[in-house]
Amino acid sequence: MRTIKEHGLTLVVLTALLLLSTIDAASATDYRPLVGRWQRTDGGYVIEIGRVATDGTMEAAYFNPRPINVSRAMASEFKGHLKVEVELRDTGYPGSSYTLLYDPDKDALLGFYFQAVQQQNFDVIFVRMK
Repeated sequence: MRTIKEHGLTLVVLTALLLLSTIDAASATDYRPLVGRWQRTDGGYVIEIGRVATDGTMEAAYFNPRPINVSRAMASEFKGHLKVEVELRDTGYPGSSYTLLYDPDKDALLGFYFQAVQQQNFDVIFVRMK
């Protein structure tokens, strides 16, 4: 039979665990604004973000206009902004990548495209497709 002291300790531990799980849930980044189809303003390039896990791993596809293999897609938080990183590995795309920040006021992804073949960065903007 448990003593009152043991019940009290159990209650304290359970309360602490509950508070910690609430803090973790409250501090988790909300990646939902990134989900959707995004078209680059200077052409038919499209990034499609289907889902973002709590660890930032993204389900993403890239089209130009045909599908290009996405080797890595991650979301994170950078200085209070949602950040998207997409790396491409396909014919003609040997490690080219996008690094983009989400602008909630414009509902746009702004950043640069690293063109691996030319070793150059290009400023790019993606807007949400309706």
